[in-house]
Amino acid sequence: MNIFEALRLSHDTQRGLATQILETQGDVTERRSLYDQFKHELAAHAAAEERCFYAPLIGHDSTMAQSRHGMAEHHEMDELVDELNKMEFSSPAWIGQFRKLRDKVFHHLDDEEHGIFQLAGKALSEAQKTSLARDYEAEFATFRLGEMPLNSAES
Repeated sequence: MNIFEALRLSHDTQRGLATQILETQGDVTERRSLYDQFKHELAAHAAAEERCFYAPLIGHDSTMAQSRHGMAEHHEMDELVDELNKMEFSSPAWIGQFRKLRDKVFHHLDDEEHGIFQLAGKALSEAQKTSLARDYEAEFATFRLGEMPLNSAES
């Protein structure tokens, strides 16, 4: 598996959870559970991705700007999560705020998959792509299973 395939697995999970959340209504256990899974997936993915994908790409002129932009978008998503965490699940405003987060996440994933992945594919060797995938999967598993802040706004 290469780094792009590893990242796409989490991307698919994020998309699926976001879609399921939008199908819920009000303050129901299902919405709370899905949202907890979603924000934990986002946080674990962002932390591992920044360490094992963006950090190495910052060293390449061709991918520096896009890497910095991707990390900035992670921070924007953290802020949206923080706002959602302060809202009542039953509030009609909650789902509107969640849609903003979902839109930001989907935009970010599309940017990566249709932009940065192509640039990174040219900047990284095949051995690096495989090595980064192993590193990412190990970091992701650590964050996914461990106790960590759910986003940078909570640290």
